[in-house]
Amino acid sequence: MKHRDLLVTDDGQWRVCKPTREWDLLRTPYRFHRFLTEVEDALEAAIEEVDCLPQLRLLVRRLITNSYWIQTQYVEPDPETGTGVIMLYDEIGYPLTVQIAVYQPGTVSTVHNHGNWAVVTVLKGEEKNTFWRRIHGDRQYPDRVEAVAEVTLLPGDIISFTPDAIHCVEAVGDEPTVTFSIYGETHHSKRFEFDPVHHTAKNF
Repeated sequence: MKHRDLLVTDDGQWRVCKPTREWDLLRTPYRFHRFLTEVEDALEAAIEEVDCLPQLRLLVRRLITNSYWIQTQYVEPDPETGTGVIMLYDEIGYPLTVQIAVYQPGTVSTVHNHGNWAVVTVLKGEEKNTFWRRIHGDRQYPDRVEAVAEVTLLPGDIISFTPDAIHCVEAVGDEPTVTFSIYGETHHSKRFEFDPVHHTAKNF
């Protein structure tokens, strides 16, 4: 099956986007520093950052297509949390988060949004995404959410999120799941962890 590019919107809906043409991907060599520069250039040229998601998906796919180095980054998950993270670039004042994350099979995240755009690709293993949406008009529980859809991502799949898209992920299969992620500047006041049982939300 051909690798997929997906978009998840604030209402929990997802769709497969038009794939990138293969001849737009090949760059030899394609260094990590060039990727970061092209991401910054795309964001600076945009009126709204979220409008860049098609271009950002293309850049991420170009990176994983041409950079063997990205494919080799791995850290053993913490035995207590089942997760591990490698920060790939960390500079004071740099507004983006770029990382490799590793999840042991069976590890499940909280239900959350990112408070800004995000692009994630699965490098190894499988990741089930469940998408949620807010239930508007519930005066008793204004932070109530409900699950509306799910999809399992395979190696090579890329998924992108609008700022208020809500999801949780589970590492499925028999091997650890490894993902490459790039996130827009974190706005903590807009980033929430949701409790779908007690219908509450808190910043994180």
